Amino acid sequence: MHVLDALNASLPEVFRAIDLMGVLLNGILGGKVARERNFDAVGFAILAIMTALAGGMIRDVLLGAEAGPPVAITDPYYLGVALVGAAVAMMWKMDSRPWRLLLVVADGMVLGCWAATGAIKTLDNGFGVTPAILLGIITAVGGGMVRDISAGLVPRVFGGNNLYATPAFASAGATVVFWYLGHPTIGMGCSILIGLAFTGLAHWKRWQLPQTGEWTLTLTYSQLKAMTRRRVR
Repeated sequence: MHVLDALNASLPEVFRAIDLMGVLLNGILGGKVARERNFDAVGFAILAIMTALAGGMIRDVLLGAEAGPPVAITDPYYLGVALVGAAVAMMWKMDSRPWRLLLVVADGMVLGCWAATGAIKTLDNGFGVTPAILLGIITAVGGGMVRDISAGLVPRVFGGNNLYATPAFASAGATVVFWYLGHPTIGMGCSILIGLAFTGLAHWKRWQLPQTGEWTLTLTYSQLKAMTRRRVR
């Protein structure tokens, strides 16, 4: 137990660094979308801010007055780091393979961190397991959804891309378990590892959830097979 207590005391600063790294990373990702859409500097800044901060702001608004004002407008570092991400995306394309690999690794860690943050904050405000997992997912993927809608795109989390919401679900679920065990900080660490491993494998293996056409095809084939068996009998 002394080891767990020591970890609980020492890890918050690490999580703070990962959190700000996530703001920077998502600012860069928002800027990359702005570059793809040929937006001007204002577009870069707005998409960077939305990608980096919108998920947490939606979470805090849904939690209500008890959670206080959104952290994104009370912590001066968040907005500044998001704008730095926009500036980085404006100056460099970052399309090389090393950059893509680095973004995948960082993205997985941040996804786990933000899913855990959303789940813990929801539980700390007296809500149950289901709201905690829901707001954990929203914290992790909400910014990207707002960004895509603002840029006139279908949110990428809706399908046709590597798994993203699913790792967020797994990370938030693990955090909830550790929160009930009395070790939320350890749970956040595990969530980061889950997000990193799950997201990395999803990109490497190109895992995707089946889309509507694939489900329909499977169902139709099963029905035809069942009908054939009935006729043979």
